[in-house]
Amino acid sequence: MPAQKIGDLLLQSSELRALSRRAQYLAELQRAVLEAIPRPLASATRVKSLRSGTVLIAADNAAVAAKLRQLAPRVLEHLQKRDGQVTGIRIEVQVTMQQIRPGKTSRNQGLDTRILSDFQRLADRLKESPLKHAVTRLVQRHKRGEK
Repeated sequence: MPAQKIGDLLLQSSELRALSRRAQYLAELQRAVLEAIPRPLASATRVKSLRSGTVLIAADNAAVAAKLRQLAPRVLEHLQKRDGQVTGIRIEVQVTMQQIRPGKTSRNQGLDTRILSDFQRLADRLKESPLKHAVTRLVQRHKRGEK
């Protein structure tokens, strides 16, 4: 059996054609939503569906959802300019599992040598005091690799 392109397969059945059109439409809505919101929210926002004229938008957390609710009138106006089918927006929180990237986290990283030498110079200039002792201990701990 010869290999077929996915686009050809999607066109063979009416159900798959309808599904393909729906997916393309949702992708267009997603692009339109992303145009209407600030860039930092984009990676935490997804269009889930369109039912009875209402676009359902999923946010990764409550903070993003709250900001999207504030922006909802602007987003709705932008969507309505592009598509007359959209009559409302509903926003819900849908927490996703984020992939943890291997490697050092900021908690595990020590201070770089330039910063340590700056702290050492500060400790050398300070008069005998609890602050001088604390800064000296900080420098010593980081030089030994303790955090």
